[in-house]
Amino acid sequence: MAQDLLGCFLVHNSSEGKTVGRILETEAYLARNDTASHSLKGKTKKNQSMFEQPGTAYVYFIYGMLYCFNVVAIPGEAVLIRAIEPIDGIKLMKKRR
Repeated sequence: MAQDLLGCFLVHNSSEGKTVGRILETEAYLARNDTASHSLKGKTKKNQSMFEQPGTAYVYFIYGMLYCFNVVAIPGEAVLIRAIEPIDGIKLMKKRR
């Protein structure tokens, strides 16, 4: 799934406007033996959305300043969206930063 997401568009519609980015870089997190995966020790209140149906967003806050966006591939496994290319709504993206 990580490879399949490359080149896809991430679209966000909000009351502020629409933003669109092309996915350029992804990283897969597996459920078993992946020490970097949030699901390694099982389901918790913090990671429960990682155990939902494929396509569910799993978002978490890291380093006290960044939100990481993941897409559930199968329950317990997800793909981190590491980089996007801004396509539309760039002014709004800059405002949000």
